[in-house]
Amino acid sequence: MTVEIRDAAPGDEADWRRLWAGYVAFYRVAVSPDVTTTTWGRIIDPATPLFMRVAVLDGHVVGFAICLLHEATWVKEPVCYLEDLFLDEAMRGKGIGKALLDDLVEKAKANGWARLYWHTDEGNETARRLYDKYTEADGHVRYRMSF
Repeated sequence: MTVEIRDAAPGDEADWRRLWAGYVAFYRVAVSPDVTTTTWGRIIDPATPLFMRVAVLDGHVVGFAICLLHEATWVKEPVCYLEDLFLDEAMRGKGIGKALLDDLVEKAKANGWARLYWHTDEGNETARRLYDKYTEADGHVRYRMSF
């Protein structure tokens, strides 16, 4: 099984929307169709700091990593926030999540990013088993206000 990791392309929209629906269902949240459409537009717009890397198998997107590249106050170099990582359920446990993370680590090194960071639900043991292979949880507690 050879998985290709690459930037998202306009032709990936249908596969991404299918995976995105699974992602929001996994987290038991509702994302309105107009937000989903806006997110897709940002993903494929090279002028935005949001970007997506996709895992492609047999011509279909089977996983994605959506990231936000941003400035920070404690370093001079850009910082990458991995906001969303998701795989087709049938593709889990096959090294595809690792391939997406390895790709981001390589991009970070090649592009001089100061940091790559992400978070997940405390109870998401499957994801945490993968993430713990890269680094330890940093002990921060997230606070979020919605408006």
